[in-house]
Amino acid sequence: MRNSETFHNPILSGFYPDPSICRVGDDYYMATSSFNYYPGIPIFHSRDLIHWEQIGHGIHRRDQLDYKNCEASLGLWAPTIRYHEGTFYLINTFVSEGREVNRDNYILTAKDPAGPWSDPVFIKGADGIDPTVFFDEDGRMWYAGNFIQKNPKYEGHHGIYLCELDPETFQFIGERKVIWDGARTASKWIEAPHLYRIGGWYYLIVAEGGTFSNHCVMMARARKVDGDYEICPRNPIVTHRHLPLAREISVTGHADIVQTQNGEWWMVLLAVRPYGDFQFNTGRETFLVPFHWEKDGWPLLDTEDGIVHSTERKPLLPEFVPAGVDPMEQEVRDSFEEKTLDLRWNTILAPKSDFYSLTEREGFLRLSLLPATLWKKDRLDRWHTEQPACVVRRQQHHTFEASARLEFCPESSKEEAGLVLLQDDRYSYLLTVGRNEEGQQVVRLAKAEDGVHSVIRELALNAEEINAKGSILLGTTCRNETYDFWYEIAEGNRKGIRVMVAEKLPAELLSSNVNEGFTGAYIGMYASSCHTDSDNHADFDWFCYAGGRI
Repeated sequence: MRNSETFHNPILSGFYPDPSICRVGDDYYMATSSFNYYPGIPIFHSRDLIHWEQIGHGIHRRDQLDYKNCEASLGLWAPTIRYHEGTFYLINTFVSEGREVNRDNYILTAKDPAGPWSDPVFIKGADGIDPTVFFDEDGRMWYAGNFIQKNPKYEGHHGIYLCELDPETFQFIGERKVIWDGARTASKWIEAPHLYRIGGWYYLIVAEGGTFSNHCVMMARARKVDGDYEICPRNPIVTHRHLPLAREISVTGHADIVQTQNGEWWMVLLAVRPYGDFQFNTGRETFLVPFHWEKDGWPLLDTEDGIVHSTERKPLLPEFVPAGVDPMEQEVRDSFEEKTLDLRWNTILAPKSDFYSLTEREGFLRLSLLPATLWKKDRLDRWHTEQPACVVRRQQHHTFEASARLEFCPESSKEEAGLVLLQDDRYSYLLTVGRNEEGQQVVRLAKAEDGVHSVIRELALNAEEINAKGSILLGTTCRNETYDFWYEIAEGNRKGIRVMVAEKLPAELLSSNVNEGFTGAYIGMYASSCHTDSDNHADFDWFCYAGGRI
């Protein structure tokens, strides 16, 4: 039953960029980038292309990949998900030690997209980023990826190359061939190829223009998979770069396409939803748009003006809302009753130690206090040398309220635990419980800006009241361009008196434009002994996120 004839974009809100999609019968599967967050490569399932349920991750075991030297915006870049003869394939780029240093491309396989997924098989000689795999009708398996020209004619002069893969070893067979030199179209940073065979043609989709203001989707086609690719005369086939940046939807690009069982064609792609003067904390998100094939064999968006909108017509598919998916965007509350974390939660890097537990105290998330902080103690300190004790989820709305109930007794002025809102290791807000130098218990609001830590406000707590009532509620409220921070002291789950710590702090601090990164803002729970050793811990009874209703 269809409740309406339209749906609302994005279909995955928050930091879910670089979407790739495939269909198996009546089921659709999608994967997105995750960069240096763990578990990596979130995987989703849907039957109507609108409502998506996360079912797993491609990287879900610590020993699958070594996240060492993965600074913010490095790690797991754009994946491609495909299905062929009973097996699912994920191909991905793992970037470490700098964006231009180590770029390793690998393949994962699984019989069930929910997992488990195999260990990575790295493809020798596969340089570049954002590759794809393509299975031709004759059974041959192909790899397409981007490369940087050895003698570039201009900044961002990249290209796309093709090479056959051995379907057993996933290694190159024969010579690779350049099928799109970016200079042919004066393309900058051409990347993210996807190949399809449709109506006697091999179609090649790529992203171009960088992943911010000039992002777009381009297309070419050939009669042979390794042939001479004809460039689409209407390129770019999707872009908003000719429109004002600070509009409702901006930075459209990096697309993949799918045909429904009813014959319709749909495209998933990334875009951002700016606020103010082109800031966006929710990062690059996943959008859905219909298109059709014109008589000349090239695609055209099925929208009145050829751009992506927040409201689009629904696919001609039965509505399907999976269990646990709330189409009304009501609150999501985690009481930590399970023995494993919900799939929404991430850590920064794959944990090197068991710093969190859901079993040591039943019904609580326990965080051990690690020495690492969510800011750099000096300019050389990065997350690849120390891992912070934090469990976080994506900010998915421009307006939301989030809170957590904490039980924590700091034993020194170096210990703190509470809420964190972060963009990366240089930009964050921290609302924590700690002690001052005199030993008094305090609520402290701090920020990191370009790696420099500073305290915004510190309020003394009544220690007797804290000990008697046993808990404190820490919270934040976002209203588009600002964050408020507050706390309550209450017994059990009864509501206490809200005490405002700070109001109308700039949300811009956590914008992807400010840190010039590829991720989005996260919010969650954090504990630290601030570069000292500690055996202490913090217990979180629950965490609640209510989006879109402030």
